[in-house]
Amino acid sequence: MELSLIGFPQSGKTTVFNALTRGKVETAYSPGSHIGVVKVPDPRLEQLSQLLKPKRVVPAEVQYVDHPVPAGLGKGEGIGGQFLAQLSQSDALIHVVRAFNGSAPDELDRDVTAMDMELILSDLAIVERRKEKLKSLLKGAREVEREASLREMALFEKLGQALEENQPIREQDLSPTELKLIENYQFLTAKPMLLIFNIGEESLGQAARLEEELSQRYRRPRVGVAVLSGKLEMELCQLEEPDAEVFRQEMGLTESGLNRVIKLSYDLLELVTFFTIASGEVRAWPVRRGTTVQRAAGKIHTDMERGFVRAEVISHDDLKRCGSLQEARSKGLLRLEGKNYLVQDGDVITILFNPPSRKS
Repeated sequence: MELSLIGFPQSGKTTVFNALTRGKVETAYSPGSHIGVVKVPDPRLEQLSQLLKPKRVVPAEVQYVDHPVPAGLGKGEGIGGQFLAQLSQSDALIHVVRAFNGSAPDELDRDVTAMDMELILSDLAIVERRKEKLKSLLKGAREVEREASLREMALFEKLGQALEENQPIREQDLSPTELKLIENYQFLTAKPMLLIFNIGEESLGQAARLEEELSQRYRRPRVGVAVLSGKLEMELCQLEEPDAEVFRQEMGLTESGLNRVIKLSYDLLELVTFFTIASGEVRAWPVRRGTTVQRAAGKIHTDMERGFVRAEVISHDDLKRCGSLQEARSKGLLRLEGKNYLVQDGDVITILFNPPSRKS
């Protein structure tokens, strides 16, 4: 899972990046993108480790990317070039909004709206280029090709009209077929968005109230809201965890900003986690909710998806109650599932497959 941080100058974007990745990137302007990989905390993984005593435990990972702010961002020119290419690779966007030093509600609205407009303008440019291409294709198209191009043209006309009315693609009423058709274009406004309002330490006492108010204010499809103090979280993440936890309790913080952002990101991306236990290793794998077990097998290795036979499945909770796979099998809780089974959060899965033959 790759999440890209975006934000206007002085928003504290790089400070938040450091807080999320335990990084030490200089918060003054520095050229180039910064990448941080974070292990996803999951108590179920630790419980499986204690139960099964594997040689190796591999948690899921989140990759955060802090891109430098390009010149001209916020001037209504849209996003293009290398910055667009970088953001297009992301699974979701994190917009860091400056909310410290007494930022007024209208200032927050201005920054949120301005960034939304940049993303919309970028998508509109892609839509217009594709429409021009389709017009060219239609001139000499055969009947079957013409029908397909006309359907696509109608879809892009619809997308463009909604974007011109400032409606991001994630909020548009698109069918599964239409979503499938546009997924390769990597539209920025189709990606889930997490708004992080970066408050100062002086506002920590109102953080919960602020988050509730801002969530109501900016609630939209596939948009999440979090309030945190990037500067404080950055300082806390440099401490040993027991010491950081003491400080959080003193300040009334229930969990780290990192953990909260990961949970919100999983919710926005509609991710569930399944676990595998093989070759002395317990590993966590995130997949989209609604993924079949055969597709999930492909995340482990393409050979497993191609040669899929069936899967042995048990829920983490059932395995924990049984204490061992042997006991779970004796109680009939270890199930055999076919290729169309939908992976559930917390499933512990063993894939049975026929390895493809290798020609010498």
